Amino acid sequence: MVVTPVPVLLYHAVMADPPAWIAEFTVGPRQFAAQLDAVVASGRTPVTAGAFAAALTGQGQLPARPAVLTFDDGFADLPGPTAEALAARSLPATAYLTTGALARGRGIPGHGSLLPPAPMMSLSQAASLEGHGVEIGAHTVTHAQLDTLPASALRGELRDSKDVLEDTLGHAVDHLAYPHGYNSRAVRDAARAAGYTSAAAVRHALSSTADEPFRMARLILRRSHTAADVAAWMAGEGARAAPFPDAARTVGWRIYRRARARFLGPKFAG
Repeated sequence: MVVTPVPVLLYHAVMADPPAWIAEFTVGPRQFAAQLDAVVASGRTPVTAGAFAAALTGQGQLPARPAVLTFDDGFADLPGPTAEALAARSLPATAYLTTGALARGRGIPGHGSLLPPAPMMSLSQAASLEGHGVEIGAHTVTHAQLDTLPASALRGELRDSKDVLEDTLGHAVDHLAYPHGYNSRAVRDAARAAGYTSAAAVRHALSSTADEPFRMARLILRRSHTAADVAAWMAGEGARAAPFPDAARTVGWRIYRRARARFLGPKFAG
């Protein structure tokens, strides 16, 4: 089988003046438009994360040169100018929503989310995202580090976010993104048991046609990234391609975070 790299991009907020805590992972509107234009110019055909995952499990076919655009959390720009920029270029995407942060349309600690304060979309706007061609996936309730949680809390994060989105949209929500990419074998098993059919990690790498459907690699967009960076990724360059085993540093960091969580409780994944 021929294995080919597939760029899966991970965006957060698209805004000119983001809160300090998310600024590193925010791109400005003009920067975003230039990056989308680079995707179009590459000749790749973007598909949703769900379509990509289906192909990974032999349940679907991909275009010759696919790409995937994803958005995490659900910032306020997403159902407005960001979705409109995607629709103007006929680019499908997938948005993974943190339901605890969206319940009141704002990310305020104490309202069901560990996300710091930021302008957030509301749950009622999820359907309008679908109208712009954006697939909806889950991103847990609180945005905790899933690989540090007790089994019961992990099940709640996965199941409750899925239920809320399904009740809001009136259809199944089958796809998940792990907050900050934190996962483990136990987390992946729990995601399957909760009824998801795919899950996206981060890994700071290109995905591929041989990637793992419950640990899909993504390339995270930082404010320093340019349209040239996106063009390189679209060419299958500039990063290694998954699948690959976790590095020793990743395993050690997970062990440390688990130990810390036993004493300090759940922490924001970010």
